[in-house]
Amino acid sequence: MEEIITALATAWGESGIAVVRLSGEGSVLLADKIFTGRKNLAEQPARFLTLGRLRSSDGELFDEVLAVRFDKGASYTAEESVEIHCHGGLLPAQKCMEELCSMGARLAQPGEFTRRAFVNGRIDLPQAEAVLGVIRAESDEALYASSRTMQGAFAQKLRSFLDAITGLAAFLEVDLDFPEEDEGYISKENSAKRLENLISDGEAMLEVCRSGLILREGIKTAIIGRPNVGKSSLLNALLREERAIVTPVPGTTRDRIEEIFTHKGIPIRIIDTAGIRETIDEVECIGVSQSLKSMTEADLRVWVIDAGDELNEEDMELGRRVSSMKHIVVLNKSDMPQKISIDQLKNSFPSSRIISVSALKSDGIEELKDIIVNEITGGMKVTGGYGVTSRQMECLSAALASLKDTKKVLSEGLGDDLAITCISDARSNLATLLGIDATENLLDTIFSQFCVGK
Repeated sequence: MEEIITALATAWGESGIAVVRLSGEGSVLLADKIFTGRKNLAEQPARFLTLGRLRSSDGELFDEVLAVRFDKGASYTAEESVEIHCHGGLLPAQKCMEELCSMGARLAQPGEFTRRAFVNGRIDLPQAEAVLGVIRAESDEALYASSRTMQGAFAQKLRSFLDAITGLAAFLEVDLDFPEEDEGYISKENSAKRLENLISDGEAMLEVCRSGLILREGIKTAIIGRPNVGKSSLLNALLREERAIVTPVPGTTRDRIEEIFTHKGIPIRIIDTAGIRETIDEVECIGVSQSLKSMTEADLRVWVIDAGDELNEEDMELGRRVSSMKHIVVLNKSDMPQKISIDQLKNSFPSSRIISVSALKSDGIEELKDIIVNEITGGMKVTGGYGVTSRQMECLSAALASLKDTKKVLSEGLGDDLAITCISDARSNLATLLGIDATENLLDTIFSQFCVGK
């Protein structure tokens, strides 16, 4: 029997109410030990809010609350559950949980309620992971995408995809087991056609999921460049607020600043970094090191160049670094006398996308936002997708790669046994994505990202 767990389901701090959640067999009887109403909770209909008071173990009343019970199979966790709606504040909910724990409950771990919902079969793993996507959604489209996944639409498509792969695998295995059948149970032409259709379906699904991942994770964009070229001013212009300190002194920014704004429904995680240059200042060295790390890890780099200054060796070195990465060159300070033109930059960096802006006057900022989005999305509309995680994308990509390996094995006549191994890898990756053969380590990793109480 699972232990009874409890946690605060709402945020800590002063508020209208604070909801304490309780789940596990015996939750109702445990709650009745501190709840006093006209009737015990056990005697109340399920899902019926009732007024009462909370009493401590020494008999003192400490809050007036509303409480509701849920039957097993009809709660968030699919277990017997109780919610107690205390007054918001620091002490009422804390005292409620302390009393419950003193009588046999224990504090829940991060994500434990949602994990129990998955283990008890009320939701599948993609739905469970989508819960976090809904909580952390930073745009309407991100919310809609995660909501579609939470409702089970993504898992349904995955199961259909897995069933189709399993069907083809079954025919291949029968042919391997009964080699005396000359024509086989499925012709090579039919196998190739079905496999081609599966690959096409997988690629289409991956494309839809890629847009969902962008909505969920946002576009991680690092602003890089030499000191005093206007990186912090550009950050402020993009955010439309004075977020970073701006001074004429080179090297003002020593630490990375990360903020989020939304453009065309897509979250953009913008990172202002320390100016990249050779320095003997110990603190600035740490900042430069973090800048280089941010540059490497970002989805996109916005390389800022001061239009009022000549290119120097530090610029050229930075240009060599970013040339192999996805980037945009921003020629800043277009409102000032210029020593560098876009044409000159194109001669030095012919493969780079270049835009001229004035961070101070916000000229060209909206166009820059459009370019940031287009560089990652390729101009496609990021709508109608599923809110997926990087883990799910990796599993789906691996499954698709295994299907392509299967196609290669069959087309080159390398043997049905090797083809079956490849297609089994595809099925295994999809099963892991769906949580059909999820390990404890995988579940620990997924649910540890949740907040306590969810």
